[in-house]
Amino acid sequence: MKKLEDYVTSIPDFPKKGILFRDVTTIIQDKDGFKLAIDGLTDKIKDLDFDVIAGSESRGFIFGTPVAYNLNKGFVLFRKPGKLPREVVSADYELEYGTASLEVHKDAIKPGDRVVLVDDLIATGGTVEAMIKLVEELGGEVVKIIFVMELKGLKGRERLSGYDIESLIEYEGA
Repeated sequence: MKKLEDYVTSIPDFPKKGILFRDVTTIIQDKDGFKLAIDGLTDKIKDLDFDVIAGSESRGFIFGTPVAYNLNKGFVLFRKPGKLPREVVSADYELEYGTASLEVHKDAIKPGDRVVLVDDLIATGGTVEAMIKLVEELGGEVVKIIFVMELKGLKGRERLSGYDIESLIEYEGA
């Protein structure tokens, strides 16, 4: 049986020269790779006491919703500005190549909710840091953060120190 790493395609010099891009879409498009990823993420939290899973647009949705389904939990969407119809709270954050914002419905996280965050990749940690800020602003507690891949060279884990973080695949470089 193949390992999850075997389903990742590495693309040199994308989006710019010197970057080795790790393409998660090749995990998603293969039924066996996708199953390995979802089962691996589910295993990381199956014995954890929590209330809801949350993920950011769009790959956090792809990986987080099947995990939520597997564990009979609800799923909270963190979206780009202007996509949610009810009252929202928002946070700006920095990406590897610029800045962005995330929003979540103001009533999506209840005070005291124990929240697991799911995403495809931790690089610099900016996206997840914004999600943490919003969860805590709404009175929730982030009890675990799980990723499919981690680019250790970009030190996102250090930026999120103090939180319980696990990744299915770790790459040493950027």
